[in-house]
Amino acid sequence: MEKILTGNMKKRIVGVGGFRDTILFPLVRGPALTNSIWRKHMEQQVKRIGVLPSGGDAPGMNAAIRAVVRSAVGRGIGCVGIRRGWNGLIGSDFVPMDTSSVSHIIEKGGTLLYTARSEEFRTIAGQDKALATCKLLGLDAIVAIGGDGTFRGALDLSRRAAETGYHLQVAGIPATIDNDIGCSHYTIGFDTACNTAIECIDKLRDTMQSHERCSVVEVMGRHAGYLALSVGISVGATAVLIPERKLEFERDIVEKIRRARLAGTTHYMVVVAEGAGNAMEISHQIHEAVGIDPRVTVLGHIQRGGSPSAKDRETASQMGYRAVRAIAENFGNCVIATQEGRLAVLNMEDALKMTKEFGMERYQILEALTNNWGGI
Repeated sequence: MEKILTGNMKKRIVGVGGFRDTILFPLVRGPALTNSIWRKHMEQQVKRIGVLPSGGDAPGMNAAIRAVVRSAVGRGIGCVGIRRGWNGLIGSDFVPMDTSSVSHIIEKGGTLLYTARSEEFRTIAGQDKALATCKLLGLDAIVAIGGDGTFRGALDLSRRAAETGYHLQVAGIPATIDNDIGCSHYTIGFDTACNTAIECIDKLRDTMQSHERCSVVEVMGRHAGYLALSVGISVGATAVLIPERKLEFERDIVEKIRRARLAGTTHYMVVVAEGAGNAMEISHQIHEAVGIDPRVTVLGHIQRGGSPSAKDRETASQMGYRAVRAIAENFGNCVIATQEGRLAVLNMEDALKMTKEFGMERYQILEALTNNWGGI
C-alpha cells in the first residue's frame, strides 16, 4: 500500500516479521531513472559505515550490532565497529567487522563494542576529533545504538560534518531498558529488563512470604515508570509508585496495605521506580504508618544484564537491518522506531521532537486488581 505524503515523498507500508514496516523515501522523477535503478545507484554511494553503542547498555545491543554488520556486508558495504561510544570515535578506538566477528553474540547481554558516555563529544572540538576519525576510516554513515542523548549527538555530528563539506548520514536504533524514547513505543532491552526484575522479585517473595514481611523494591526508571508498572502488574504488587503519578502516601500505599490485611494477606510488595521516590524513605514511612518493618531491595544494574529475550533479539535484528537499508537508500538522518506495532523510519530531527503519552489505563488495571485484594 502506498500513499503520497508530499510532493516529493512516498510512504510504503510492508510486512516484515512481526512488524509492519513504514518507510519514507524520495520519489524519483524522470523517465530514465526508475526506483530500482535509483536505489542501486544510491547503494553504490555508501562504501563503509560505522556502528557504535552509546550511553547505558541494554540487552539486545549485540543483536543490533550483529544485524547491522551482516546487513551491511550483504550489500557489499564495509563495516567498522566503534568501541566505547563517542569516546571511541574521538580517540580512534575502532575495529574492522565482518560476519564472523559477530558470530555467537546474539544471545549475549551487554555489548562487545563496550559503551560509555562522553562529555568531550558535547564540544565542537570533540566533534571535530570524531569527524577526523570518520574521514580517516572513510565512513559514509554511522549507526548509533542508544537513547535520545545518543541520537542528539549523532545529529550534531552529521550537522558539523555538513558545515565542513563532509556528507555523513546517521541512523539511530532505540535501546534503553527504561523504554523512555519519545518517538518509539518500544526500545531494545525493555522486555529483558522486565523479565529480570520479575525473576528477582518472585524469588524475593518466597522469603518475604515465609517471614510475613513487606518488601519495597526499587527498579530503574528515573524519569519514566514503564518498567515499574509492567513489573508491578506482572508480580501482583500491592502498590506501584511511578514518576508520572504524584504520590499520595495514604492513598497509594497505606490504604492498600490495610486493605490487603483485611483480605487476609500477610506479606506485601511495593514496587518503586527510582524517579518516584527514595525506597529507604518510603520504607521508614510505611513502618511509622502501619507498624510493619519493611525490607528494601534495590535491584540496580542487574536489570541491564542477562541474555536478551526473544522479543529483544528479534526487534534488535529488524531494527539493525532497517537502519542499514535506510542508509543504503540514502534516506538521510533517521531513527528506526516502533509505532503501533510496526517499524517506522523517521526523520531524526522530527523524531527527537516527539513525545509519547504514558498509558495510565495500565495503572487503572493495576488498581482494579489490587483494590479489593491488596495484590500478591
